[in-house]
Amino acid sequence: MYQRIAIVTGASSGIGKAFIELLARDNGEFFKTPFDEIWAIARREDALNELASSVDGVKIIPVSADLSSDAGIKKVESKLEEEKPKVGLLINSAGMGMKGLMADKSDKALSDTIAINCTALSLMIKIAAPFMKQEGRERSKIINIGSSAGFLPQPGFACYAASKSYVISFSRAMSCELKPMGIDVMVVCPGPVATDFQRRATEGKETNFTDWRKNFVVDPVKLAKATLKASVRGRRMISYPFSQKLLHFASKAVPISWILAFEGKAVKE
Repeated sequence: MYQRIAIVTGASSGIGKAFIELLARDNGEFFKTPFDEIWAIARREDALNELASSVDGVKIIPVSADLSSDAGIKKVESKLEEEKPKVGLLINSAGMGMKGLMADKSDKALSDTIAINCTALSLMIKIAAPFMKQEGRERSKIINIGSSAGFLPQPGFACYAASKSYVISFSRAMSCELKPMGIDVMVVCPGPVATDFQRRATEGKETNFTDWRKNFVVDPVKLAKATLKASVRGRRMISYPFSQKLLHFASKAVPISWILAFEGKAVKE
């Protein structure tokens, strides 16, 4: 008898941790069939072990892996091939970004952003999909964490915004490619979220959003809950909260040259 599992990357903190805590106490609000295990994937083994010991309701399996490396992806792939579980849910929540002019960023910062946000997300879907084929009436789900930053180019945050554009486009394509296998793919595009992201993106210079974005910060648990509900309904993409729906509309309606002029001025200031 196979184990029915969920896999969450970026699980040690922030949005990924919020997903795990919600799934652990899910009594049918999101999924009719409970998961036997949740594989929590992140680099920090100590944080994963702490998470596993603090969450009740479902068995948390810590998987310490650096998904920016081939070895990290291979570790997850080998575990899947060895245990052959039924993956009912894959949440790609791992992500990173560095604020500042591209010329001022290190080669590693740029390559890691692309490796984690784009390459790792793509490979996680590739290695998990064979274990997600529909059996019975319940479809498997993939949730990719995008960003409203992916709606348009962002000087001063160029690599991150471009990587999230990739996530949006890739997710939409996968929703068609994987549909015949009984796998639904959704991408969620939030605005600023109250996590440790801002501190890491500014290399410790800022812990909270300080510009206009501070007025649109959302709670990661509320984001995770809205995302799970939308995924169960079969949505392919959501922008969260409503302010980001307006941003999505504006990104289509307002000329890019105007947006770049505004953002370029903000960067200079």
